[in-house]
Amino acid sequence: MPSLSPTEFRHFEQRLRERREVLREILRAELMATRRAEYLELAGQVHDVGDESVAELLLGVDLSARQRELDEMRDVEAALERIKGDRFGICTDCEEAIALERLEIYPTAKRCIRCQARYEQRRRGGGDPTPSL
Repeated sequence: MPSLSPTEFRHFEQRLRERREVLREILRAELMATRRAEYLELAGQVHDVGDESVAELLLGVDLSARQRELDEMRDVEAALERIKGDRFGICTDCEEAIALERLEIYPTAKRCIRCQARYEQRRRGGGDPTPSL
């Protein structure tokens, strides 16, 4: 089973760390913007301590608009864990090497293209076998 060179591992680790920082900043900025806007709106509506605690809870809950970034952050963290465990670039299903070209396009890939196609086909209950990223 061919594996990545140490240079390639470092390359992907750096890319993933950089992407993680970008995602953290996007999520942090969104949280701060959401908190400011919602705080100003809720501040005029809060009348007692109970209302205040509900308002505080609501301030932290509305990250649904950033679900894609949250999902990508999980994928990046999982890929970094695979690097630490020397499993990066190895398909989680068949344990063969994931093509370098696939990793360049999609560095968080955990399956080779063949296994990804099978995985997606099973999830769809059959149908089009063309894999997504």
